[in-house]
Amino acid sequence: MSAFDPASDADIAVVSAQLGRTARGVVGIGARCRCGNPTVVVTAPRLDDGTPFPTLYYLTHPAATIAMSQLEAAQLMVEMQDRLAEDEELRAAYLAAHERYLAERESIEVVEPIRGISAGGMPTRVKCLHALAAHALAAGPGVNPIGDWALRESRWSPDVCECAEPGAARA
Repeated sequence: MSAFDPASDADIAVVSAQLGRTARGVVGIGARCRCGNPTVVVTAPRLDDGTPFPTLYYLTHPAATIAMSQLEAAQLMVEMQDRLAEDEELRAAYLAAHERYLAERESIEVVEPIRGISAGGMPTRVKCLHALAAHALAAGPGVNPIGDWALRESRWSPDVCECAEPGAARA
């Protein structure tokens, strides 16, 4: 299971600024920028108002979000969907990523309406590179092959700070 840092009040403030709205349901930080700012939040499977929320790992870093949006706009998801259909090894790894995602979310709480539903189209589709990249960042390399691929294809790296926060470290 992926370990994650608890979210501090300062983390929640940064995430809220990144999102342009109040962060909801954050239970931890799944990945951080080089400067320490949150890049991925771990979100509760049930929000405070009771709404089931299947997206455990949520990409919040603005530059990372833009990078994934650019890949989606370039229709690169179609390429990966085709590869997924043709490559048995990729399908098996993607299914394993889906199963791990579910186990990690259920280690926080089992929410029946979203049981068996992960994110990003797993395990059979490539639907949201934001969710897949967030999972790859939180879980580490080698867990989500399509999230890893999206991060390699993007022009963004967690090793180079692109945060707009005053005083943030820059690479």
